[in-house]
Amino acid sequence: MAQGLPDHIDHFIRNQRTEEIPQAVLDHVALLLLDTLGIAIAAAPMQAGQIARETARRLYGSGNRDDTAWMMFDGRAASLAGAAFATASQIDNLDGHDGYNPTKGHTGVAVVPALVSLAQHLPDLSGRDALAALVTGYEVAGRAAIALHASVSDYHTSGAWNALGVTALGARLRGSSAAQLREALGIAEYHGPRSQMMREIATPTMLHDGSGMGALVGVSALIMAEMGFTGAPAITVEAAEAQEHWADLGRFWQVLHQYIKPYPICRWAHASIDAVREICLAHDVSAEQVAAIDIRSFHNAVQLFPGVPETTSQAQYSLPFAVAVMIARGDIRLEHIAGAGLQDPVAAQLVAMTKMRVGPEHEARYPAGRWADVTLTLKDGRILSSGEVHARGGPERPFAALDITDKFMRFAAPVIGQHRAEAIMAACLVLPRAGTSFASLLDLLQAPPEHPA
Repeated sequence: MAQGLPDHIDHFIRNQRTEEIPQAVLDHVALLLLDTLGIAIAAAPMQAGQIARETARRLYGSGNRDDTAWMMFDGRAASLAGAAFATASQIDNLDGHDGYNPTKGHTGVAVVPALVSLAQHLPDLSGRDALAALVTGYEVAGRAAIALHASVSDYHTSGAWNALGVTALGARLRGSSAAQLREALGIAEYHGPRSQMMREIATPTMLHDGSGMGALVGVSALIMAEMGFTGAPAITVEAAEAQEHWADLGRFWQVLHQYIKPYPICRWAHASIDAVREICLAHDVSAEQVAAIDIRSFHNAVQLFPGVPETTSQAQYSLPFAVAVMIARGDIRLEHIAGAGLQDPVAAQLVAMTKMRVGPEHEARYPAGRWADVTLTLKDGRILSSGEVHARGGPERPFAALDITDKFMRFAAPVIGQHRAEAIMAACLVLPRAGTSFASLLDLLQAPPEHPA
């Protein structure tokens, strides 16, 4: 075991100047922030988010005003950790937020709520410095994830490692000492929820990817370390065998390689969804024409929920249902995976026509890539094949900034209204400029949704 936090990691978290971060990185993380906020808004009325916010209010409050924060799109107060937990749980339950292929999971879902909670006590925080803190969270969390996956056999949820990104973000914002940072990372790693992702895949619930607990643990670890609680070392950060995963910190920017999801569905299903989307667009295929659907993808994708879902959680972890909705409706939005959308008879008929199997070539490229191919057999005898397709929205098939802003408006405007959604988008996109204040965005994130205008 290495002795102490490596100097370059400590420097990157606590002392890397905002000016040393490339402008392209700051510009891109502003788009990631906007995208995550869009999912937070869309998820605010969902049952899981309501329960998480009430849980934070009841269990994770604080009697100390300096340690409280309002919950996003709710306005009620909780502790710093509780507010981060509530919004991270809320976002986690609408599976439309960003991710990074090598981590097999998600970072923004935890670090964005932590930033919003902690920034409420930093009125002078500039927009660029807020984005620099987000970059810190992304870069630390991603490397902790890869180190964890390399050191243990179980596939753990994102909360197991995005907790460390939350802690790093908070340490930068709060000016932690080197000793406090080291102890906090150790506490966050030790208490991080090493929950089994494939259990949730097999039986989808509101637990999702463990990121609510990741945010709670990450903020809690930092506060505990500030008060003198010890917990070092974080093995995924300090162990000699983990150092290869941290060697490029500050040179290779993982934040530029996050993917943006066009659909609120598990990323594993996206290659198949995009494959059938492209067939339907190219050949003007309607649901009534389809006689059979054959999906080939990587092993984990084929393990997704196989039938017609009864809950929104099941729908977000479904492969055949998601593909069926794309054929039937030409898109996948929240209304397709909730309420009446779960009783879509056309989608149910298509699910019954679907077969799934592992494609060895797709499995060989996972987790670095998310590949699939789909074949539709039509009732007139035609057989239409997609060929090999990679999911859209990541570095392999990137979205332009306009794609991301359009997605934000699609998710946010129906919940908070066009005017407020546009104001949030404008406040977010100017953050990379010199002289901007993060408070101008914060002011727009507190109030609960009103009836859209």
